[in-house]
Amino acid sequence: MPLLNDDQKMLQETAATFLRDEGGPAKQLRHWRDTGCTDGYGSELWKQFGELGLTGICIPESEGGLGLGSVEAALVLEEIGRNLTPSPFLTTAVVGARAIEGTDHAKRWFPGILAGEAVLALAVDEGRRHSPEQTKLAAERRGNGFVLNGTKQFVVQGNSADAILTVARTAGAPGDRDGLTLFAVPKGAAEVESVTLTDSSKAARLRFDNVELDADAVVGNVDNGWATLSRALAAGRAGVSAELVGVAAGASAMTVDYLRQRKQFGKLIGEFQALQHRAAHLYGEIEIARAAVLKAAELIDSGDEKAELMTAVAKAKAAAVSKLAVQEGVQMHGGIGMTDEHDIGLFMKREAVLGELFGDVYYHRDQVAALSGY
Repeated sequence: MPLLNDDQKMLQETAATFLRDEGGPAKQLRHWRDTGCTDGYGSELWKQFGELGLTGICIPESEGGLGLGSVEAALVLEEIGRNLTPSPFLTTAVVGARAIEGTDHAKRWFPGILAGEAVLALAVDEGRRHSPEQTKLAAERRGNGFVLNGTKQFVVQGNSADAILTVARTAGAPGDRDGLTLFAVPKGAAEVESVTLTDSSKAARLRFDNVELDADAVVGNVDNGWATLSRALAAGRAGVSAELVGVAAGASAMTVDYLRQRKQFGKLIGEFQALQHRAAHLYGEIEIARAAVLKAAELIDSGDEKAELMTAVAKAKAAAVSKLAVQEGVQMHGGIGMTDEHDIGLFMKREAVLGELFGDVYYHRDQVAALSGY
């Protein structure tokens, strides 16, 4: 696992303290869920992300950001996962920032992202499973612009985003990587159906019925959007993997604490050897997943050719380990683990959503096999 330098350790400590104090379930997730918030997150907390400089991690210094990278974003996202903090950090400050970097859209949106005000979303999925190559949403040239027709789903933060980065097909056929173009679709252009996900976060289904966009909406190059999309997805996959590690670590810590307090048959249940073995095994698995995530992030930042493979490894491992952690947590808590009053069940719900985002464990295992030559 890559060793953290002093600056990275300081960032990690800052994020850990901030999110422990301000981002926990009682203040954020449960509050916005129970009050029926249509965004699913607190705008004031998002502004606090900006005040701390966290929203500028993936934004170049020349644009007012911190000019850091995927490793630093992963450190923040692990703490977000550990505290189940609902926020647009992943979709906006990581995926969105990487997608528009180096384009005219950066000048438009970076100031709002840095201030913790603007929110971006990525619309890529259309079917039941993640498969960017199978994009069918059509973008037909018309005059100086394009007309979009089709649908997208599982667009996290798509119900409240100021702009939705949408993958559409301008050439070729579903299954081709060539012929894809990324568009910045302004709020209100597409028909939005708001969806509440299992973990109470908000997403959207989008319908494009002859949605007209001018040429300025293109992000990157027409017909060659795969490179831009890949850059954004790499950052997103490493980021969601880090958040999954945080979910696993948070669930594990809560479970171990319970083992140290709960008595059964006159003994603390943490004294039972079978439960000790399960807890020790889980600890080892979380450390392996964390190492995989940080290595993937490091390779992305250095532009290493093995970054794609390691990112697939990280997502597959983090998703599997997080599922194990939340299942063990609910089981070891016994009956109370099945109640909404206890937070352990919230970790299971968050894992269910993050495990699917940007490709599930099976998608990434297939990617590992393909990229390894099997």
